[in-house]
Amino acid sequence: MLYLLADHLGFPHALNLIRYITFRAGAAALTALFLGLFIGPKFIGWLRVRQGKGQPIRTDGPQTHLAKRGTPTMGGLMILTALVVSMLLWMDLSNRYTWAVLFVTLGFGAIGFLDDYDKVKKRSHKGVSGKVRLLFEFMIAGIASWILVSLGGNTHLYVPFYNGPVIDLSYGYILFAAFTIVAFGNAVNLTDGLDGLATMPVIIACLAFFVISYLVGNAKFAAYLGIPHVPGAADLPIICAAIIGAGLAFLWFNAPPAAVFMGDTGSLALGGAIGTIAVACHHEIVLGIVGGLFVVEAMSVIIQVFFYKRTGKRVFKMAPIHHHFEQIGWSEPTVVIRFWIVAFILALAGLATLKLR
Repeated sequence: MLYLLADHLGFPHALNLIRYITFRAGAAALTALFLGLFIGPKFIGWLRVRQGKGQPIRTDGPQTHLAKRGTPTMGGLMILTALVVSMLLWMDLSNRYTWAVLFVTLGFGAIGFLDDYDKVKKRSHKGVSGKVRLLFEFMIAGIASWILVSLGGNTHLYVPFYNGPVIDLSYGYILFAAFTIVAFGNAVNLTDGLDGLATMPVIIACLAFFVISYLVGNAKFAAYLGIPHVPGAADLPIICAAIIGAGLAFLWFNAPPAAVFMGDTGSLALGGAIGTIAVACHHEIVLGIVGGLFVVEAMSVIIQVFFYKRTGKRVFKMAPIHHHFEQIGWSEPTVVIRFWIVAFILALAGLATLKLR
């Protein structure tokens, strides 16, 4: 928006500065950060008044979590507010790749909001039916995937450590892309179970995809590294930067002991946004490495449910896996910080695949 405004008002020096992706990305991060910090206290106070008893706490979980009763949820609304305002200010409004990401972010955020609202209203941690959620998630992700394919026309699958495309999935790519977005959105959602646990790994993943999307959007860098060049991806680093800024602002209030929970409103939206960015950059497999922590969290739930239904026995003491470590004696801060370290290592591993091709 500011890019178009500077052009319209005839400010050539400002226009030249705003043209730089790095400048707009930095400005987007700072805008989201300061806006989040500014609205945070009043927003949390408003949530506390509206929700009363806050987010329902699972009675079958770690007993230490019962002390969190009364903590408000839907803090993802604060993240989305800072994120969207920052994006609209600094992104190129004519870039349809960024609109596709924004569509998924707000769509998944709306689904998460309805789930959070249902939990608070019914005083239950179950929320909206999983089948209903998945149906609408796939609809939103499918539309976004179709938009991205129609923009770039590239339906090839790329894998790490290999130079060039592996296979052309044709129309099947839309289904694959939609699955990637939905799966990652729900993986982040499952990870959001401890104070700050999901927030920092999301920030770390966005730092990695800031680099990836910048390189993918630059023809010379893409050709040198042997990665797909996506001209429309040039503005995606701005979204990554805005998520980083909004995430840091939220972490200020979400650090243990949390004053507010992200809720499905935030976790689904952020996971969907990162998944869509990965699809737009054609780095879906690399997403599994960069976001490996989220993948492990989701797989722990799938494994637990699969074996319990067939054998009546549990593989883990409790799923998702962060609760397993709590049950064997790790304190909550220990789990959170060690998982952050794992997320950072996996992000570095994902970035290493850019050169090893």
